Amino acid sequence: MELKFFKKSIPTLIFLAIFSTIAIPVFYHLLKVDKKLKIYSPADVNPSLVDVSVKHITKDHTIADFSLINQNGEIITQNNYKNKIYIADFFFTRCTNICIAMAYNMNELQEYYKNDAEIMFLSHSVTPEMDSVPILKKYAIDKGVIDGKWNVTTGDKKHIYELARKSYFAVIEDGDGGEDDFIHTEQFILVDKERRIRGFYDGTDKNDMEKLKQDVVLLKAEYED
Repeated sequence: MELKFFKKSIPTLIFLAIFSTIAIPVFYHLLKVDKKLKIYSPADVNPSLVDVSVKHITKDHTIADFSLINQNGEIITQNNYKNKIYIADFFFTRCTNICIAMAYNMNELQEYYKNDAEIMFLSHSVTPEMDSVPILKKYAIDKGVIDGKWNVTTGDKKHIYELARKSYFAVIEDGDGGEDDFIHTEQFILVDKERRIRGFYDGTDKNDMEKLKQDVVLLKAEYED
């Protein structure tokens, strides 16, 4: 009786085994898809953060090409971040309020991802006329910046401010990048390998830093398929 029952069960067991082999990976894939991070375009962001010239864009937004100068006097462009996930922010070396917490948290993130070649960091000075290469170098040493991992940069003010407003959506204030223009923001921006924005975080907030780490896990998973 038991042998007969076992023989009848064999096709069922084979079916369940085959079904599990197919269904479990499919279910896992669907689960991963559900957990994908949002891809931000201008239409998805608070309108007050978006320059009027790009508000109409509803998809395919990417960070514009850039050319900056880092703490070692090297030209840094988008090519230095090719096939990298990176975290960007805007700072200035003489800042005595939010930038202190931001620099601390960026350093903590750098340490956390020190051995992860996929992750890089990019800081843009909002007072480039004051933040010369020697000043950036001293700042980089003081903050524990790892060359090749984290670039703290200066450059043309109009270029940097246009990046902040039209590419990263990092600031609320309007402006033209002129002499009297000044931006100040605590935003950290997560950018994927296609130069798309995948998240915004308060760079002074520890909870947001933990959220950023969780989001990086999800983002990296997208590139494992």
